[in-house]
Amino acid sequence: MMHVLIVGAGGALGAIARYGVTTGVAKLLGPSFPWGVLTANVLGSLVIGVLAGIGESRHVFTTEQRLFLFIGVLGGFTTFSSITNDTLALLRAANYVGALGNVGLSLGLGLAAVAVGFVLGRAGA
Repeated sequence: MMHVLIVGAGGALGAIARYGVTTGVAKLLGPSFPWGVLTANVLGSLVIGVLAGIGESRHVFTTEQRLFLFIGVLGGFTTFSSITNDTLALLRAANYVGALGNVGLSLGLGLAAVAVGFVLGRAGA
């Protein structure tokens, strides 16, 4: 149960940070393109990469710290960072088919799911 609370606390902070980044960037650059979401996705990917590199090379994160930072904070900030981190792990393991599959399936199935959900939501309106 403690791990659930740790992830939840991190997730709340990440979601608040995502809201701040996306709205701030949208105000700065305008609403013509989702620059705020793109910024959160790229920034989250950069941060998870830095933390994963530190964690692997220095072995500094406890299980609870990894749960809080990787799944909680960064998961709340952007799940895209988890997809990119998992894909990098597949590439580093020379699992190129798995890496391509992860990217393709995540994007393709995610896009299909949001389209189906949109149609279902409109049908119920």
